[in-house]
Amino acid sequence: MSAMSDAAVPPGADAGLRSCVESIRDAAREGRVLRIRGGGSKDSYGEAPRGEILDSRAIAGIVSYDPSELVITARAGTPLAELEAALAESGQYLPFEPPHFQGPGGAVATVGGMVAAGLSGPARASAGAVRDFVLGAVLVDGRGQVLHFGGQVMKNVAGYDVSRLLAGSLGTLGLIAEVSLKVMPRPPATATLSFALGQQQALDTLNRWGGQPLPLNASAWFDDTVAPEGGPVGGQGGGTLLLRLAGAQAAVAAAVAQLARQGGSRLDDAAAAALWQGLREHRMPAFAAPSPDWALWRLSLPQTAPATGWCGASGAPVLVEWHGAQRWLWAGDEAAPHLRSQVRALGGHATRFAGGPVPGLSFFQPQSAVLVRIQQRLQQSFDPHGVFDRGRLGLTP
Repeated sequence: MSAMSDAAVPPGADAGLRSCVESIRDAAREGRVLRIRGGGSKDSYGEAPRGEILDSRAIAGIVSYDPSELVITARAGTPLAELEAALAESGQYLPFEPPHFQGPGGAVATVGGMVAAGLSGPARASAGAVRDFVLGAVLVDGRGQVLHFGGQVMKNVAGYDVSRLLAGSLGTLGLIAEVSLKVMPRPPATATLSFALGQQQALDTLNRWGGQPLPLNASAWFDDTVAPEGGPVGGQGGGTLLLRLAGAQAAVAAAVAQLARQGGSRLDDAAAAALWQGLREHRMPAFAAPSPDWALWRLSLPQTAPATGWCGASGAPVLVEWHGAQRWLWAGDEAAPHLRSQVRALGGHATRFAGGPVPGLSFFQPQSAVLVRIQQRLQQSFDPHGVFDRGRLGLTP
């Protein structure tokens, strides 16, 4: 890791960055808490926010983009849609498919919020996560110092790779002023197939396919009771597995032919794209609350974890992504201790993703003492005065 610290705002900084730096320094002197916010599309992710809003949209715009180098650099407040549109013009994209979660109130996802939330879409298991595509970042820490980490190329580093550490930090370490991202060309061919399979059958099949030379890109299993409108319904096995292939034309065509002989039915490309977009943005029926008293849980598990027991007390069907590594479940809050205990025993963790705050029930699964100590040291290094809202990650203010 290499970092360059500027006690003063760099001479070439724009007015938006200067204003944010001054706001942070004032808050540090006066003992006030700030919560960093872009378009507000991820407000519900994490513990309930607190503190005065520091609006990152004051720092916006694409700084540089070189399609031949597969690198784009943008300021934090840049709308994510604007960045993706610029990439699309050159036939490129963000392979990890970050969700926008654009709300009815006009909440718009920003580049900084995308990195700070660290959320990835359907292709995460094959393409990688947000942090895997972060090359460098400019950060304003809790002292109001402008720090530069990483760069615009992939390289081995020693110590903390801070630019990647920012992914998922929810603004607790500082204001991400600018970020450089690795991008990729869109695959020449894609195809989506559906299979009528129960959940355990789907998991076993995905694990078997994982050991074969197939261009797997994304998968999703859902119970037929929450099948998307107009989408495929398995019927016989009680569920449907969607499998997306992506890669060279010849590789995809060969895989489609092979999997068709195993019961796969190819979906129309336009219909398939709509289904994957619905999954990415949580617009599928599986994400609609079956009861106002239930919360949506995200279970992060080993791909080989069994399908049994997850319906628990609620009886609600689950949605399975990432070849089995991410599973969604609606359950009442009374099931939380049992659910988290089950997940922990399998080496995973459970996040209460949606359902509103409940006293005594954390959004994220409580961390081990070792991880808590590491986070505390990071907080002390980057934000010794407690300027930024540490509560978003469930940390002690």
